[in-house]
Amino acid sequence: MDLKKQAAIDLIEAKADKIAGIADRIWEYAELSLQEFQSCELYCHSLREEGFEVEKGICNIETAFKATYGQGRPVIGILAEYDALSGLSQDAGALQRQELKQGGCGHGCGHNLLGAGAFAAALGVKAYLEKTGVSGTVELYGCPGEEGGAAKAFMARDGLWKHLDAALTWHPEDVNEVCTGSSNSCIQVQYKFSGVASHAAGAPEMGRSALDAVELMNIGVQFLREHMSDKARVHYAVTDAGGCSPNVVQPRASVLYMVRSNHVSEAVELQARVDKIAEGAALMTETTFEKKFIDGLADTVSNHTLEQVLYDNYKELGVPSYTKEELEYADALAKTYPGNDAVPSIAAEYDTKMKEAVKKLRKEYGHAMNAFLAPLYKGEAFQAGSTDVGDVSWLTPTAQIHVASWPNGCPGHSWQNVSCDRTSIGHKAAVHAGKVLAAAAIDLICHPKILEQARAEFEKRTEEGYICPIPQDAVPVVPD
Repeated sequence: MDLKKQAAIDLIEAKADKIAGIADRIWEYAELSLQEFQSCELYCHSLREEGFEVEKGICNIETAFKATYGQGRPVIGILAEYDALSGLSQDAGALQRQELKQGGCGHGCGHNLLGAGAFAAALGVKAYLEKTGVSGTVELYGCPGEEGGAAKAFMARDGLWKHLDAALTWHPEDVNEVCTGSSNSCIQVQYKFSGVASHAAGAPEMGRSALDAVELMNIGVQFLREHMSDKARVHYAVTDAGGCSPNVVQPRASVLYMVRSNHVSEAVELQARVDKIAEGAALMTETTFEKKFIDGLADTVSNHTLEQVLYDNYKELGVPSYTKEELEYADALAKTYPGNDAVPSIAAEYDTKMKEAVKKLRKEYGHAMNAFLAPLYKGEAFQAGSTDVGDVSWLTPTAQIHVASWPNGCPGHSWQNVSCDRTSIGHKAAVHAGKVLAAAAIDLICHPKILEQARAEFEKRTEEGYICPIPQDAVPVVPD
């Protein structure tokens, strides 16, 4: 690694306490999707302190921001998230379920670390640009509402990502690896049915049940399942059953639907069929309904060119190391959930030889933390979850990494994640993620041919064009 690039990495290490402090404060705030007011303000203030130009409320999303440093091309975007999840309040570093606030929120997906690591990466790239004076710009994007808000998809609808030469990000996980493969696209819509209240025994003929409409809609969708792609999924939750008095015909009821498919165009088509079922349910029950669009996001487009750059830098920088106390904590935490013997990484899932290699690495290390870099998988993979990073990947070459932030097999969206997020293990993950992303971004700035190759691959993979799942008149909202 050349001296100027190393200096940028060293700066991140020198700022480790500040990075960890930000992660901890975001952990304390634990703000839900599109309500991250304190978190957004903390990032904006911290970035201004570090010499970035900061624009708050981008794309008319109050808790979104863009922080910029540098001038000219290439323009490298780094993506940050900072929203929490409901019902996951948890004491830090604990080995049992222990709420800090009854029914409170917690960072079960590690977004307090994600945002802090992205912040660290931006600091590193800025330091390199300052030191060398080369042409280039780093833009750190504060992206709220990944958990049910899909801010990046709304930004994609507005064309925000098109000017970037590349976008990089990371996510806390139980393994160190470079991500690859597509994901599910996803659309969420809430259906609020309205009927007529009446005495269920004395005058049932006068009532029009909104709850009947919801139940008929659900039955209709059950029949739809036979006639959709085996890659598609449809989930629902009844969010309002119309009250608790069975002798009243329910005048209101609502249901929240989530439509998933491996490709965004298929999800849009399937969503239209679900809409028709809602119309039929209203017709059968002589009720009406209001359709409230919540969010939508696309599948992820891989970019092997960028993934190789990330892997090369990851390999050079290594992975976080742990103290005896950290390993004892992680080993104990791993005993609190099943599946802690799972073989981690995308590579292990799709390649038999790589799976055996990962098994060997885990056995050699002998602890619940995965203190090794998983092999780089160069094939086509698929992960069933959904992320609005997918919408970014349809508009610019995009790649991301995972950094081990909790023990092997630790379930996503769990109290164990929240507990580990505010420990030195989580802090090390955020700092290391910043180093890998910054090093890769510096390579992209210094080697235009890599960006040309990444762009060529991107154009080939996206030649059919981006179908945005967000209607033009939709605004980011939180489900009722």
